[in-house]
Amino acid sequence: MHQTNKKFSSVFTYASLIVGILVLLGSVFPDQFGKTSSAIGAWITEAFGWYYMTIFTLILFFCIFLGVSPIGKLKLGKPTEKPEFKTISWLAMLFSAGMGIGLVFYGSSEPISHYLAPPTADPETKAALAEAMRSTFLHYGFHPWAVYGIVAMALAYSQFRKNEVGLISKTLRPILGDKVDGPVGNVVDVLSVFATIIGVAVSLGVGAMQINGGLNYLFDIPNNKLVQGIIIAIVTVLFLYSAWSGLSKGIQYLSNLNMALAGLLFIAILILGPTLFILNMMTSSTGDYLNSLLYNSLDVAPLNQQKHEWMQSWTIYYWGWWMSWSPFVGIFIARISRGRSIREFVIAVLLVPTIVSILWFSAFGLTGVEVGQNVPQIFEMSSETQLFGIFNELPMGAVLSIIALMLISSFFITSADSATFVLGMQTAFGTLRPAGFVKVVWGLALSAIAYVLLLSGGETGLNALQSAAIISALPFSIVVILMTVSFYKDANNERKYLGLTLTPNKKRMKEYMEKTERDQDEKI
Repeated sequence: MHQTNKKFSSVFTYASLIVGILVLLGSVFPDQFGKTSSAIGAWITEAFGWYYMTIFTLILFFCIFLGVSPIGKLKLGKPTEKPEFKTISWLAMLFSAGMGIGLVFYGSSEPISHYLAPPTADPETKAALAEAMRSTFLHYGFHPWAVYGIVAMALAYSQFRKNEVGLISKTLRPILGDKVDGPVGNVVDVLSVFATIIGVAVSLGVGAMQINGGLNYLFDIPNNKLVQGIIIAIVTVLFLYSAWSGLSKGIQYLSNLNMALAGLLFIAILILGPTLFILNMMTSSTGDYLNSLLYNSLDVAPLNQQKHEWMQSWTIYYWGWWMSWSPFVGIFIARISRGRSIREFVIAVLLVPTIVSILWFSAFGLTGVEVGQNVPQIFEMSSETQLFGIFNELPMGAVLSIIALMLISSFFITSADSATFVLGMQTAFGTLRPAGFVKVVWGLALSAIAYVLLLSGGETGLNALQSAAIISALPFSIVVILMTVSFYKDANNERKYLGLTLTPNKKRMKEYMEKTERDQDEKI
């Protein structure tokens, strides 16, 4: 069914050619590249905002349905398999890969931005602060993790339960049949690779900007594209070394380091910041978020120009970013979730990161707003330096800034490290051990795309990053829809065969999996 004697597939050739052309165009014509991508991104957010909002909401409710239905009893692996990683390490890895850099970059700056320019309220009011927290929770809560979860479940189910190779195209076999082994499957995998590269490059660009912002604030190192390029180059060497050491060693150790540093920073901010105000607002804002979840999940504000424009810059951008991240995060989470039941997976993937995000943004966002109210210059700082300006107004500010820089760098390495592994899988027939040179090629490609987007993004660099995420997400969203339908068809058929209600028939399940393995061996 696949050519294991080759180091890489035709998907590698097609995808690397597309990436090479983009890097060349962005390097030679950075201004025009930035203007064109911004224009396309703006058109997509205006024309397809309703589509993104609808898709994310439907996927969220579908994941909840899977968690409470009898399908939740099925395992992402053989019936008797045990999880490969301990639960703490599993949660640390899925969370670090999922949105680590975004939490640090936007931890204070997003709530501050919404406070200064809220969706509907008057700026710098109590109502604006309430909207700021509710909106931030929406962006980092259930919705993105539902999309990550459905991609990961479809992959893990296909790969570990049905013995398919770890390619996104193979998850579509229940609805496309053997077409997934030909040109149609190649198109799907190329789209997946492209979305992965853009999604991760956006994160790396954001990380480079904030590392540069911190070095500028602490050590007066120039904050410009040249320094950001040097930062990307240095970190590239580090994450390629980490990728070379293998998944279990490199990524697991770094993920645990991320959680330790993040926990240390969170506790420090909770204690040094306005502790009681944080706890009160966190409780109230969580209730506000849950109470308005359905309305804000579908509201595209056609009659409110202020909120409509705000959504183009925030919610629709985030939905595009998360969608473009989903093949990367989905493949990686699938790889580390073998042996988990669908119910266990859904509960963990939806609840744990959402709770951590609520805690994180409450501490950093509310501390940032209060510091900014006392020191107005904070509100005027750029997004990448704002966090360090806030730390400067707190006890042990220099120590906090150094910890933050270490955390951003570690998140940077973890995300890129994971991405090289995922891209290697997607372009080497789904193997769990892609060749070293394939991972090196994709590591260099990720860094090149990230720097090109920074070059073409104007003064801040964020414009091109946002546009790239939105553009790459649109075609891949069709793949996600097909994956959802395909996964449900296959899993529901198995549920019916096994007669699953609340208690699975273990004997019948074992017989069924033995038959599936025999059929798969014959096909190979």
